Amino acid sequence: LIPVLLYACGSPKKIQAINSSKIIDTVSTKIKDTTVNNVIPETDNSKTDSFLVNLLKEYPQYFDSILKNKKAWNVQVIYTQINRDKNNIPSFVDYYFNADASKYFYPASTVKLPIALLSLQKLNKLSNTGITKNTSMITEAGYSGQTATYNDPQTADGRPTIESYIKRIFLVSDNEAFNRLYEFLGQQYINEQLHDKGYEDAQILHRLDIFLSEDENRHTNPVKFLDSNNNQLYSQPLVYNKDIYAARRDSLGNAYYKDSLLIHTPMNFSKKNRIGLEDLHQILRSVIFPDNVPVKQQFNLTKSDFDFLHQYMSQFPSETIHPSYDTLPDAYAKFLLYGSQKEPLPKNIRIFNKIGDAYGEMIDVSYITDFDKNIEFFLSAAINCNTDGIVNDDKYDYDTIGSPFMKNLGHVIYNYELKRKRTYQPDLSTFKITYDK
Repeated sequence: LIPVLLYACGSPKKIQAINSSKIIDTVSTKIKDTTVNNVIPETDNSKTDSFLVNLLKEYPQYFDSILKNKKAWNVQVIYTQINRDKNNIPSFVDYYFNADASKYFYPASTVKLPIALLSLQKLNKLSNTGITKNTSMITEAGYSGQTATYNDPQTADGRPTIESYIKRIFLVSDNEAFNRLYEFLGQQYINEQLHDKGYEDAQILHRLDIFLSEDENRHTNPVKFLDSNNNQLYSQPLVYNKDIYAARRDSLGNAYYKDSLLIHTPMNFSKKNRIGLEDLHQILRSVIFPDNVPVKQQFNLTKSDFDFLHQYMSQFPSETIHPSYDTLPDAYAKFLLYGSQKEPLPKNIRIFNKIGDAYGEMIDVSYITDFDKNIEFFLSAAINCNTDGIVNDDKYDYDTIGSPFMKNLGHVIYNYELKRKRTYQPDLSTFKITYDK
């Protein structure tokens, strides 16, 4: 089997300075009636609502090229309006633009969202052993390609913990943190759980940012948990996943580089991670409103788990004590609404999200709130920023296509929400959080 380097966001990216302090005031909303909507018939499997098409057409300066290239760039958008009743119970109205579960995009670091949730769920299942997210987790090496982790320089006391890994996943999209959780869960458990929850097309098949074969990714490391006296509380042996998953024919681009050789065929992604935008959107909804999704889709998490997730999904890097990310901009892991903005972000707007970018793909799955304006909505978007069609050439249009699209889409929907009439105003106090600093 040929090892393949599997990428996802995780290392600091070039940040463009964008002066957008007044951008919220520059975008108007001309479409006022959200009830006027028709599903636009498509010749493929995609879902598109006239409401979103008409809204995007109101801003040709932002979306003219997006509308023209929606198929070529595999642009997918899901916008969910949230309406509260008199008891603050939410109901949801979903709108789609070119959303197509059958049209593959590489999910990059968005796969870290379900892995973080499943890690907390597995901890709860093992609660009788006495382990928690703050228990020391030692990762051993027991098979080809595996590496061990005995300490973590990014924690205050040097101990590797699931808590630290999840923090890093949401704050800076850390790839190593994902790999350690992937190994704790095991490939079989991850896919079994996602399929049982109704996300049957999902396939999480590999670690990120390292060269490993399919066989090596099926093997996950031995793991053990130690108490404060280094007594073993729980031990998990080397695990191998024998399950065979549905065959796929996913590919991207029209050519790709392998080492320094240009191969003039699409790059095969059939053995790479797969999860669709609609599934990610629904998984996020289950984190934000766990009691308002089907029981089948609920993760077995505690209130403390949800509070923890909400904090680190929305906390800025600069608000974090351990690890310290003081040099990173607030918008480091926020694509929608901010793009690649470098300036500090307003504290009244909080985005609970997970981003991903790799191989020219750019994705953000978000729940966006403004406590001053008292608005909330879900917005998820994906776009392929590889206009030359060559994969692995490190020439992607993130700065010229992806970031402006994410920023502008976020602001147009935000401004629509500002003017949208609500029968009952939401009580957002649940999401007002005291951050680390």
